[in-house]
Amino acid sequence: MTAARRAEELGALLERRGAQVVHAPAIRIVPLADDADLVAATRRCLSGRLDAVVATTGIGFRGWVEAADGWGLGDRLIDRLRGARLLARGPKARGAVRAAGLPDAWSPASESSGEVLARLLAEGVAGARIAVQLHGQPLPHFVDALRGAGAEVIEIPVYRWTRPVDVEPLRRLVTLACAGEVDALTFTSAPAAASTLSTAAEMGRQRDLLAALRGRVLVACVGPVTRAPLEDHDVPAVMPERYRLGALVRELADGLAVRSPRLPVAGTELWLRGRAVVLGGALRPVPPSAMCLLRVLARRPGRVVPRGELVDALRTAPGGSQDIDEHAVETAMTRLRAALGRADVIQTVIKRGYRLSYDPLQDAPRCPGGAAERPGARR
Repeated sequence: MTAARRAEELGALLERRGAQVVHAPAIRIVPLADDADLVAATRRCLSGRLDAVVATTGIGFRGWVEAADGWGLGDRLIDRLRGARLLARGPKARGAVRAAGLPDAWSPASESSGEVLARLLAEGVAGARIAVQLHGQPLPHFVDALRGAGAEVIEIPVYRWTRPVDVEPLRRLVTLACAGEVDALTFTSAPAAASTLSTAAEMGRQRDLLAALRGRVLVACVGPVTRAPLEDHDVPAVMPERYRLGALVRELADGLAVRSPRLPVAGTELWLRGRAVVLGGALRPVPPSAMCLLRVLARRPGRVVPRGELVDALRTAPGGSQDIDEHAVETAMTRLRAALGRADVIQTVIKRGYRLSYDPLQDAPRCPGGAAERPGARR
């Protein structure tokens, strides 16, 4: 998880489904209750009429009203907002408008800023005075479109995003993702996605991270705005139809179910996860070096993988070094067999290497299309 807000709630939803959660906030929310820019923007709203007000987030709109109360401007601000046309990007922002005692705001079913903008432009904004509550970062396309249509726009910077005070947890998460030791990454804001990518770049590992996110690590985003920075880097991401944490977790669980390799081995089923395997229905944690070897074997189930290739895999894994030799492979393989609890899952081929005890003829798990997947099967 990279979330800064509602991380405890998201983590509980994931853990309830059996996930092991690694939390590394990618951003920090900085309230601007005492910020001169927010005071100045609020006073601009009070200095003349307001024709329209756009609320983009519930927490941001509530923060604006609460900050104005603290300055003794709360009642004046509510009176000014009550006389304006109110638009909310989604139900949370709409709920915050209602909670402030204001008339119900119009809100699009899509929860899209683009649809809010389209409605304003369709109604005409030439000469209008419009307040736009920001959601942690500028909205240049939204604001420029309104100004280009002749509106005076007052930007309301209620809070902003910055880098986390301690960036080490995020660095560790990037390292885990690059190594394939997490099955999925979740993002609940666009700044968090951008911050994760920039942190990887600072580490010299952005290429490795992008390769992981385009491959075995599933990326899950709460909505299209959040997904945008990842799309710019050709990273695919799953996204729920409803932009809610619960829906995000369900989408993530469904996505993982069809992505994780499940292999018929030694009369049972082996299911690889980030830091563990499910073998015969039992969850078994696996040490990192042992998991590294298992992933190499699983890429070519039933085929012999030479010791030299396994040495190279350990050398290039996180924490690896050029000092690693075949003895290190033997040690890691012993740990792997112990973690699996069964020695027959991995076969030693004398003077050659190791292989999975692959059994493609046993009942295999069904593929998403419904047919059992078997090597060499005719289609």
